[in-house]
Amino acid sequence: MSANRPAAVVVLAAGEGTRMKSATPKVLHAICGRSLVGHVVAASRELDPENLIVVVGHAREQVQAHLSEVDPAVRTVVQHEQKGTGHAVRTALDELTNSGVALDGTVIVVCGDTPLLTGETLEQLSATHAADGNAVTVLSAEVPDSTGYGRIVREAGTGAVTAIVEHKDASDSQRAIREINSGVFAFDARLLVDALGKVRTDNSQGEEYLTDVLGIVREAGHRVGAAVAADHREILGINNRVQLAEARRLLNERLLERAMLAGVTIVDPASTWLDVSVSFEQDATVHPGTQLLGSTHIGTGAEVGPHSRLADTSVGAGAVASFTVAEGARIGEGASVGPYAYLRPGTDLGPRAKAGTYVEMKNASIGEGTKVPHLSYVGDATIGEFTNIGAASVFVNYDGEAKHHTTVGSHCKTGSDNMFVAPVTVGDGAYTAAGSVITKDVPPGSLAVARGQQRNIEGWVARKRPGSAAAQAAAAARQESEGER
Repeated sequence: MSANRPAAVVVLAAGEGTRMKSATPKVLHAICGRSLVGHVVAASRELDPENLIVVVGHAREQVQAHLSEVDPAVRTVVQHEQKGTGHAVRTALDELTNSGVALDGTVIVVCGDTPLLTGETLEQLSATHAADGNAVTVLSAEVPDSTGYGRIVREAGTGAVTAIVEHKDASDSQRAIREINSGVFAFDARLLVDALGKVRTDNSQGEEYLTDVLGIVREAGHRVGAAVAADHREILGINNRVQLAEARRLLNERLLERAMLAGVTIVDPASTWLDVSVSFEQDATVHPGTQLLGSTHIGTGAEVGPHSRLADTSVGAGAVASFTVAEGARIGEGASVGPYAYLRPGTDLGPRAKAGTYVEMKNASIGEGTKVPHLSYVGDATIGEFTNIGAASVFVNYDGEAKHHTTVGSHCKTGSDNMFVAPVTVGDGAYTAAGSVITKDVPPGSLAVARGQQRNIEGWVARKRPGSAAAQAAAAARQESEGER
């Protein structure tokens, strides 16, 4: 639990985000496996607030549905008309009050489009707010170029914040200030409620500005301070696709650095992409051109890539997956996948098993040491231990209306170009001949041969394709054979 547990965190996520030029609400655009607002909610949760409330407006049904999936405990309140940030916060606090919540302590306000903001920085903001005894504490940042941002103006000597001056209103000396407003604040709850009731709308937008609260509480004799973020990039807001891509890159770099410092080898960070929920064990290796998504976990000594995409997939210790696409799969210890393999949901590849070149698997359980080396499809199947599936085999699982299951036992050897027409079972230790279409169960230890007898029609090419290259080659071979007699 946070040492400075806030009474509430209010996330502002009501805006439309027209500059994204998208049918998707801005806060639902995703980077590194989580929506923008999802990142903010996750960071806010690290403070363990008594109440976490998200203000929604544009496309509220979509946003509410998304939040109910990622964090069902989040409360939402609808800002039916976007009348400014102050109005949004007042709407949230009214909702809490009307539901019987007596706010006492700190209220933190964050923006729903700042995915790089960390729980650690919010904790720092909350701690500074408490230690300095502020009525309001602004999260600020020192940036290389402050053009366009609101400047933090401090009182000489005390360091108290006297004003936030927008760029267009700033004097030359104020424009030289590099400390800027992030739009994230910590407030004394009771003073915030009182001040929001005094915010005016006599401005060019006719809106209630949250920043006006700072002047109101300062005029009432209360202190306004600031906490400077350690990394100015954390406060970056997302307004268009260019900024979205930049935030994705920055967050990905953060995730890669965390993985490498934990003992993971990332051969080429510039071409490797991770989701926030990916996990590793020490001495895993990720080769270039690889994406690891969702709940993917890479075990000790495992190698993934190059050019692989794994989603919600676990890779056991010492396993190798190269040029592989996998989703919802489990790759056992010491197993081998690829190159150019596709493991679909429900694939469970056992220890030291193999799914080789151009092999596709779906809803398949593959036993220890079993090999499916190349050019095969295994769907809706169970294969035992130490079995070998011949090249170009297909588990024929679909009859046009329903899927059916195939079972192949342990220590089996199946020939190349086999079709297993489900439902069918091949017993332990059985063999199947190359080119067979297996439609009946094969008893343990049997050899199944299911193919037509070969018939050679002599002279067919000469009669049916006279003068062709094939006919000429056949004639030459015949003459050469006769000359050797």
